[in-house]
Amino acid sequence: MDSFTLLTFFFVLSMLLIIGERIVYKNNFHLSASAQEQDQNLTSLISLHTLIRNGSPFQGNISSPVTVIDFSDFQCYLCNRYVKYTEPLLNETYVQSGKVALVFKHLPNRGLDSMGAALAAQCTYDQGKFWQFHNLLYSNQKQIDSGWVSNDNLKKFATLIPGLDIQKLNTCFDSEKYKAFVQNDVQLASSFGFRETPSFIIVNSNGSNPEFLQGALPFPSFKVVIDKRLS
Repeated sequence: MDSFTLLTFFFVLSMLLIIGERIVYKNNFHLSASAQEQDQNLTSLISLHTLIRNGSPFQGNISSPVTVIDFSDFQCYLCNRYVKYTEPLLNETYVQSGKVALVFKHLPNRGLDSMGAALAAQCTYDQGKFWQFHNLLYSNQKQIDSGWVSNDNLKKFATLIPGLDIQKLNTCFDSEKYKAFVQNDVQLASSFGFRETPSFIIVNSNGSNPEFLQGALPFPSFKVVIDKRLS
């Protein structure tokens, strides 16, 4: 190979390498931009105002600076442990003072009857009775899929809540009005990699800087994260 041919070969090779680098950079830029866009979308979805506007049950002040988002299943015994021992302390320490808002999201993956329990509970939110129904189910929790949250029993539980319009509840429940809503909650949980209940996101009210906790953790585990944000 003469010197001219050799120079030509190396010139073409260098140009191909430059073009390849530009393609890789361009692809990486688009991937980065896409990841940033996805993060922004998730941030928007878990802002307190968006959660409330979309119909998620919540406790606390809409101006609270910190939000605790709870992904739970009514048949989950660990969720029940959280409700009994940790949630009351969160409420007493932070929610009542307006520092934290608690938001409930459905992740019905513990059994076949879990979806029905989620649908019935969301129907009670229509009448401002979600947290009464929430507490009633957890305080009467039995073994998974033992029939304790069969359709008939869910309707019986509803009759124990003062002021609840049973006819409206039954119409909502029988029509599966909130099935798409609950499925969206499941999809949101999946986007954060949640498979187990309870799983939590502790986040600023605008949805930024999320931190994740999983399991029926004791109150101090939440306190450390919340106090750091409030300070």
